[in-house]
Amino acid sequence: MKNLLKLLSPFAPDQSGAVGVLYELDGLVVICDAGGCAGNICGFDEPRWSTKKSAVFSAGLRDMDAILGRDDKLIEKTAMAVGQTKVRFTAVVGTPVPAVIATDYKALKRMAENKTGLPAICVDCTGTRLYDDGEQRAYLELFKTFAMQKYETEKGRLGVIGCTPLATGYMTDSLFRQAYGDNAVFFGMGSGVDEIAAAGKCEKNIVISTGGIEAAEYLKQTFGIPYETDFPMTPAMNSVLENDLDGKKILVVHQQFAANKMRRSLKEKFDCTVDVGTFFKLYNEYKQDGDCFIADEEQLVQKVRDGGYDAVVIDNICNRALRGFEGQLIDLPHFAVSGRLDENGGQTCLA
Repeated sequence: MKNLLKLLSPFAPDQSGAVGVLYELDGLVVICDAGGCAGNICGFDEPRWSTKKSAVFSAGLRDMDAILGRDDKLIEKTAMAVGQTKVRFTAVVGTPVPAVIATDYKALKRMAENKTGLPAICVDCTGTRLYDDGEQRAYLELFKTFAMQKYETEKGRLGVIGCTPLATGYMTDSLFRQAYGDNAVFFGMGSGVDEIAAAGKCEKNIVISTGGIEAAEYLKQTFGIPYETDFPMTPAMNSVLENDLDGKKILVVHQQFAANKMRRSLKEKFDCTVDVGTFFKLYNEYKQDGDCFIADEEQLVQKVRDGGYDAVVIDNICNRALRGFEGQLIDLPHFAVSGRLDENGGQTCLA
């Protein structure tokens, strides 16, 4: 059965990715569910929940609310919450419930703006896609809503798209600031709506998660801002390089841009062959021969078995699916897969 996971935990879904992008932006985020999806997000997929305040609420839909599509009740509760908090905008994030009843997000957006007087965005998530899809939709809606003006370009100003714990394993921007400098703006981490609105000031954008590509392309088409992909070297990546991998054939499994950076680093240090695999988005323009999308654990096992690999660099939660592999398994955490942050809880980085 396609996409069946028998040994691995379910990966973070699209609504978690959307909330991860919105979490630090001073908005009121309403997860359109009965409570279960919000519990999963706050309990498992959003590590900042225990360290940083954010106005994230569940819509608390009851059976008849969902069946009858009572949008007026949702907007009424949203307006009440706005009156009790200081927020810059409202956001509704979809889940399987609104997907099943075909919620009209455009109508919700208009109703919310008319009722609260604040900008509103809606992120059309279904709970059946993965976190990078939710990131993609949230980033695109944010920039379309708030980045309305082309400012004079600030020389040296970088926009970094994709800084979320799900994609990077980090809860603060310390690692990214070390990599990209103090003149960089990290959209979704350590920044707010004002930085989103001023996106047109950036000289260049750096995309470090596949969930940021469409937003970067939108900013390129709208403001002429070029972009490139990259990923900062993390302590976990540096630990991978401590292994003796000379002459080895290696498979790196992570989100595509992190895996590509790991490949470059491995090939710079060792005489080795490296392929990339990912459970998430795989863009053809950033892949090489031998790279592949992995739909489920069965395909992971098949790729490792048939690829003739000497080593697999992968989050160690996947080791349970690779018990028959006789080569070397090297840990590279991916929060969206295992819920494990990078070294030091993702709050500090090594010099």
